[in-house]
Amino acid sequence: MDPGKLKHLVTLQAPATGQDAAGQPLTGWVDVAQLWADIRTTGGLEAIKAGAATSVVQRSVRLRWRTGLHAGMRVLHGAAVYNVLAVLPDEATRQFVDLVCQEVA
Repeated sequence: MDPGKLKHLVTLQAPATGQDAAGQPLTGWVDVAQLWADIRTTGGLEAIKAGAATSVVQRSVRLRWRTGLHAGMRVLHGAAVYNVLAVLPDEATRQFVDLVCQEVA
């Protein structure tokens, strides 16, 4: 993998798990790692949600090989938040993992 293509510093987050002192489930996000990534736009569309026009942009976020990634995580890049829809590991060479993401604006 060409490290020169990994030019975006992103934060990988996972949903908080566990319970608070009152026994209620935790809500929010926990930082997992800061990583260098290659972010590519793969498509987009405009949809009507709750009566308002919404822009949906699909992105591919390529990271160096790592385990422990799953759908439901999210990637932060500046002010943008990308929801991870699928994890596509490169099983042949184990050099990278592609995250299929969606940004809703």
